[in-house]
Amino acid sequence: MSDFIERPSRRALLTGLAVSPIAVAGIGSFSGTARAQAQSAGLITPNVCMVMPEVTEGPYYLDEQLVRAEITEDREGVPMRLRLQVVTADCTPVEGARVDVWHCDALGNYSGYATQGSDGTNDTSDQTFLRGTQMTAADGVAEFRTIYPGWYRGRTTHVHYKVFLDERTVLTSQIFFPDALSEYLFQSVAPYNDRAGAERDTMNTNDGIAKQAGEGAYAAIREQYAYYDAALVVGIDPEATSSESGMGAGGPAGGPPPSGERPDGPPPEGMGGPQEGVAAEVFIPGRTATE
Repeated sequence: MSDFIERPSRRALLTGLAVSPIAVAGIGSFSGTARAQAQSAGLITPNVCMVMPEVTEGPYYLDEQLVRAEITEDREGVPMRLRLQVVTADCTPVEGARVDVWHCDALGNYSGYATQGSDGTNDTSDQTFLRGTQMTAADGVAEFRTIYPGWYRGRTTHVHYKVFLDERTVLTSQIFFPDALSEYLFQSVAPYNDRAGAERDTMNTNDGIAKQAGEGAYAAIREQYAYYDAALVVGIDPEATSSESGMGAGGPAGGPPPSGERPDGPPPEGMGGPQEGVAAEVFIPGRTATE
């Protein structure tokens, strides 16, 4: 009986994880109890983003060529496995949901736009790198193989995603990443640090969309031998009222990103240390010590 009293309902667990302040850290900050509770509920991580649906105009567009798990194409960067698990408010996995993701490369460029880069002349309108679609499996998980995203002026580091439940119901949001890890990579690892002289002007703390998305929108990051593993549980309520806010509004979903250079100089003091979950020495997933 005591176990029944102490164990939260699946709905309460999902809601509690989504509003937990420690979710913003992104890297290994949840207690063992929280991780055990998430695992017992069938969740891949305690990091939970509760997303409200919005109704689209339609039609149910699907580019067959972009139904793929490997979306890197020719882009260089630190390898990353991105997993999104779509579940209902009672932690039930949603099988067969369509998940679209897209993000910029290490230098802040998106595919599919004609004016990119610091001089606005980089044309990627006929390219499809770092974009893809997957359908969720029986466990509600859609998995993508990509690279850690870069940044551009006016936005913190992020990945866009949409979850299609049917032909009209769409959930739109963005995934965010720990600033300590991002700064370490942007300052120390090629090709992220290839453009010297620019300053990154937006962090998680002053990004309006990151604030709107909330703490639950930060991916849980784990360092693997060959890649970073980024995971997020997307909690949905298909019956909720559409907000039509569109977390991607104003960003690359509706137009090209602002141009911007990469930062230069040493990382800020205290960033990149083991306490932030960052490899402090030469090891970067997918890289050797001589690279």
